[in-house]
Amino acid sequence: MATDWVMRAGAERSKGRPQRSAYASQVAMRAAAVVFAAMVAAVTCAGQAPIAWQHGRDAFALQQDGLVMRAHAEAGKPFTVAGERGVLLGEQDGTLEAWLLPIKLLSHLSIEAEVQGYSVPIDVNSMAREIEVFPDHTTITYSHIAFTVKQTMFAPDASAPGTGAVVLFSIDSVRPMDLTFRFTPEMRPMWPAHGSGTPSVEWVTRGTTGFYLLHTDDPAFVGAVTIPGAASGILAPYQERPQVHPVELKLHFDPQADHGRVFPLLMAVGRSAATASTAALERSLADLNAALPQLYTQHVAHYAALQQELTSIATPDQALNEDLRWAEISVEQLKAREEQSGQVAMVAGYYESGDSARPGFGWFFGRDSLYTLYALHSSGDFTLARQELEFLLARQRDDGKIMHEYSQTATEIAWRSMPYMYAAADATPLFLTALLDYVKASGDKAFVQQHADAVRRAWQFETTHDSDGDGVYDNAQGTGWVESWPGGMPHQEIYLALLDQQASTAMAELAGVLGDEALARQAAARSQTLSDVLEQEYFEQANNRYAFSHNPDGTRDSTVTVYPAIAWWNGGPGLKHATHSLELWASHRFATDWGVRDVAVDDPVYDPISYHQGSVWPLFTGWAALAEYRGGQPLAGYAALRANADLTGQQDLGAVTELLSGDFNVPFGRSTSHQLWSSAMVTVPLLRGLFGVDVDALHSRITVNPHLPATWDDAQVNQLHVGPARCGLQYARHSAASPAEMVVKLTCAEGAKVVLASGQPGARSSTDGTTLYLPLPAVEAAVELPHPLPGDRTHAVKVLQQAAEAQGLTLELEGPAGSTTTVSLRLNQPKLTLHATGGTLDAANTTTRTRLLRVTFPAGEGYTTQQVRVTW
Repeated sequence: MATDWVMRAGAERSKGRPQRSAYASQVAMRAAAVVFAAMVAAVTCAGQAPIAWQHGRDAFALQQDGLVMRAHAEAGKPFTVAGERGVLLGEQDGTLEAWLLPIKLLSHLSIEAEVQGYSVPIDVNSMAREIEVFPDHTTITYSHIAFTVKQTMFAPDASAPGTGAVVLFSIDSVRPMDLTFRFTPEMRPMWPAHGSGTPSVEWVTRGTTGFYLLHTDDPAFVGAVTIPGAASGILAPYQERPQVHPVELKLHFDPQADHGRVFPLLMAVGRSAATASTAALERSLADLNAALPQLYTQHVAHYAALQQELTSIATPDQALNEDLRWAEISVEQLKAREEQSGQVAMVAGYYESGDSARPGFGWFFGRDSLYTLYALHSSGDFTLARQELEFLLARQRDDGKIMHEYSQTATEIAWRSMPYMYAAADATPLFLTALLDYVKASGDKAFVQQHADAVRRAWQFETTHDSDGDGVYDNAQGTGWVESWPGGMPHQEIYLALLDQQASTAMAELAGVLGDEALARQAAARSQTLSDVLEQEYFEQANNRYAFSHNPDGTRDSTVTVYPAIAWWNGGPGLKHATHSLELWASHRFATDWGVRDVAVDDPVYDPISYHQGSVWPLFTGWAALAEYRGGQPLAGYAALRANADLTGQQDLGAVTELLSGDFNVPFGRSTSHQLWSSAMVTVPLLRGLFGVDVDALHSRITVNPHLPATWDDAQVNQLHVGPARCGLQYARHSAASPAEMVVKLTCAEGAKVVLASGQPGARSSTDGTTLYLPLPAVEAAVELPHPLPGDRTHAVKVLQQAAEAQGLTLELEGPAGSTTTVSLRLNQPKLTLHATGGTLDAANTTTRTRLLRVTFPAGEGYTTQQVRVTW
């Protein structure tokens, strides 16, 4: 096969700025020429026909209907396009880095345009106007008076190994124009694997076009990049003085000749002698180009099927309906295929890597995925849940401990010799609770029985690692929650101790699935013992709250934290002295308008920009939301849920970020913008808290304890999975009934017969178990929840406590001193004569069952409290 003359250029790194190409040394040049000649000879001997490259390719239709988020593009705001094999991470001005997992192929992609007869070079990225995020693709639109360019990105799971991410450019212009695409070659394996030197670039000419090869010091590790129809940029002769030149693809666009064509940025990487040859990489690029319409069609079909299969809701709040959809999609997009085993599992999240090889937390984490399993179970994605559990079990330590983190390049290094794989202690109890949750949601008892030995080893590890003799699993086996702490690391955190207690409860039920009655009794007894020990060791009667940690000498760290909220995560009664804690987490001391801090704002260790001592995590917000709902404080639960849901459109559109400032509504600069468990913390409190759904496929039962906002008349949960059964729930307030009640109706399209149950006092059920009648209080309340703007401080009203009685409703409210708010009251009984203290009622209106109550907070500094009592 004939090959044109090529030139190579090395790439020197310049930290913190776009990287540029430079010349390789004469020795490297000669050595590379020998390797290249051998590759050419091998291809020629093989007798393969040359590939006919065209100028661009025929356009194909993109999905434009259905779920979408649109916004004006903002420089500095991130986007993520992720799939099992590839990831594109960038900013809304369109600059990006491309990963063909686990390799960072290139970075700093940018575009410059020159329009014929318009003698000004145009920075196209500065012309970014709009961003559209669909489940299957993201499009950024650049617009100038002379042209519009659309940059569409998707990451198809079905792409061949060594590929996995595609960028399509569609162009419209009034005159012919030349586009220059610049990028920095990277060829860097994901942290912590070692790279193979600074890449050098080689242009392989094919007629009027060609492609770049990105060479490393390893001839079996080579990347390839092209835009069909593009030419190379500067390729200075070897004799020229060494200097820095950009790596460029130059594309000419003629609006007459090229109308209706798209120009894909094709990328591939070879990681073996067979896949890294010039011919093999050219074939990978060509095959990817030919397969694009089919790959995209499959990609669209996958996300369409996903939305049909997973749980959805229909409520008066359309934004909340869509937030659940995005939460489910966000989790789906964080699947990755581990290269050596081929196993699919979830990574913790993605964000731009900058000058590093760490794309956020783009590798596999135990506890991150285990918390997210609860969302998968609620949504009905049992396939991915099972894949994740299999992934963790395959990496369980011999003594039973569950892994903490596993890099996408772990198999390329001595990963187990590094301090990361089993660094955390909480993954082991979380594995037991999440496994039970999986079995109850899916009904898959066979999975537990198949892995009985692994389950027993995890239990054995947890119950035999108590370093101080109190019987409670402690931090001697790794971190509980915090990874740093003022004054030194804790001995035993309440967070870890509570997980131990809940894991014991879970093991009692898992033992039942295994048919081991003796173990079931032992685990249940241990759970009760731990509950008593925890109250003794952590509850501070003088402060009426729970300590952060406990020491072997009996002393405590009394820092006021959100971590005790995990007590409600797996259901059950929660903490015995919970009233004050629930009030604290709902107050401005913890609750911002964008989520819940982990440390109280007035605690001595509070620092709003620290990682563990005052920042806002959507994860903690999800814990707190579920605790408030299950602890009988639904107004506080709804405020926390809404805070998480509102983050879906704030930064990385369609995803929820990792953490934010404790004082301002701003994500951390290094916050992983597309974070796995953050999106999960929309799904879990929404379905299990607000809708009060608890699925038990082992007994073909759905327990429902709903907390719908007072402003909703009705709502639906669709495609609720109860093992193989797919069911729907319809919620409707029947205020005309006497007494007023909420009616919940169950319909199931397939699977075994399922019945409804409820733990609410006074609940009644139809004889066939498909309808519940839940008493409604005579009066329900709703408070204003404004959407915070970026940079805002907390200023929304907080509901510290709510208490309903037969003829009264009491609200303990908190708001900015001197401010006024309006509480909406829903009257579920006719002819009620209301009286209020602590606020002013509007005039009664016989045509509506809503009354408004104006509440003014006392003067003072910061937040002040006002108790409101409504009687009838």
